[in-house]
Amino acid sequence: MVDFTKESVSKSILRFYWPLLMTNMLQQLYNFADTFIVGRGLGDQALAAVGNMGSLFFLIVGFSMGISNGFGIIIAQSFGAKDYELLKRNVAGSIELALGIAVLLTGTSLVLLPDALRFLQTDELIMADSLTYGYIIFGGLICSITYNVSACILRSIGDSRTPLKAIIISSVLNLFLDSLLILVLHMGVAGAAIATLFSQVVSAMVCIRKIRSIEYLRLKREHFVNERSIYITLFRNGIPMAFMNSITAVGCMVVQYFVNGFGVDYTSAYSVCSKYINLFMNPACTAGNAMSAYTGQNYGAKRYDRIREGLLVCLTIALVSYGLLGSIMYLMPRALAGILLEGEMPIALAAEYLPICGIMLILVDCLFVYRSGVQGMGQPLFPMISGGLEMVMRVTIIALFMNKIGFRAAAYAEAGAWFAALLINAVAFYRVLGPKLSMSIKKRHKLQPVHR
Repeated sequence: MVDFTKESVSKSILRFYWPLLMTNMLQQLYNFADTFIVGRGLGDQALAAVGNMGSLFFLIVGFSMGISNGFGIIIAQSFGAKDYELLKRNVAGSIELALGIAVLLTGTSLVLLPDALRFLQTDELIMADSLTYGYIIFGGLICSITYNVSACILRSIGDSRTPLKAIIISSVLNLFLDSLLILVLHMGVAGAAIATLFSQVVSAMVCIRKIRSIEYLRLKREHFVNERSIYITLFRNGIPMAFMNSITAVGCMVVQYFVNGFGVDYTSAYSVCSKYINLFMNPACTAGNAMSAYTGQNYGAKRYDRIREGLLVCLTIALVSYGLLGSIMYLMPRALAGILLEGEMPIALAAEYLPICGIMLILVDCLFVYRSGVQGMGQPLFPMISGGLEMVMRVTIIALFMNKIGFRAAAYAEAGAWFAALLINAVAFYRVLGPKLSMSIKKRHKLQPVHR
């Protein structure tokens, strides 16, 4: 466990960051392995079918992840304030609300899936596989939601090691099941979906077991009988963060709509490019996750000066990440595309897209840090507004330029969305922290003895 309110700023963040980075990288790598096995074992069309679900999956699962992260901020703040009774009630309330949301999202996604795929202009060549994969994944939403909530609870109290352990176990299991179900038993995309769900169940069990072993997280029946204020506080922070993710996902769905209209080759290329962006933004995204937990604890403890120091540490991580990974995307686009794609046309398309996003990756890297800092201070409205602006930028750019400059328009849509969101969140961060910091400095000066 890491108490961000006491230890050295850089030391505490880095001690939390490295296990969390390994967790996130393993998630991305086993997603890549999943993509590789599907692409090589079943072909580009099956890969397109699975990739075509990416924006829909982000819409539904991103909503639940936003809710979970929002709950995690409240948990981190109560942990930072060392109010353990409130901490238990917040954890219990988070569990109750998450279960209700899981039921609601599962029913909604299963009913609307065929219409959503038709809205995305899904090619008939991949429609059957997309439906098969989607019904299994969305039918098991409670698995991913359970893992997200339990992992967020642990990260909020400074435990990034247990989620790492969970992902190591589930990644190995996922790769084994992918190989067995797809390559040996020939279950097609259904095998990939089943392997993913089973792995999520195992990772959730590891996190839950750890939560139950922590004394100040051991819940009793009375902790589940909460005042309305507990649920209101959790929802007030969770819903805007959920809508931020969903609004962003809608923008991605519109991009997917335009891309799908050009055929399966474009769908495959876009799917692979999205995989690489998610992988290469991961170190900075992890810095954002660390910033969120760090800010939440210090905001709860009223240690506002430490929040500013934490920002500098996390921005440094983001800049180093950009220098290394942005360069790879810019210099080696064709080699990257060839790892996951077979056809010449999809590889050529991906090679147009990746260098543009490689140059602009600095925008989203810094966005993760600033946005997480704003969320950690209990201000989810600004990130939600930025999510709306991201959607507007994506839709506007892709609609205006896809027919004029082709697949590159999808890359420019990403970069434009990142820039707009970064601007809003950076301004919001300083506007929220500034007054708190000034008040803290004045209070400290008043408490200092006057020497005559």
